[in-house]
Amino acid sequence: MSEHKRDAKRPYSAKISGSSVGHNEDVEFSEELADQEDWEALERSERADRRQQQRR
Repeated sequence: MSEHKRDAKRPYSAKISGSSVGHNEDVEFSEELADQEDWEALERSERADRRQQQRR
């Protein structure tokens, strides 16, 4: 898959450059561009956040 097509499929309004390591970068989630895997990842992330909050 070409990089352009891969970037076009990302459900984020901010694109991440290929040279970026991807840590600590703020990106905005786009419901319109999200697929099932994105929704599942978002749900896992929210559950992990709740677990962390409970430990404090």
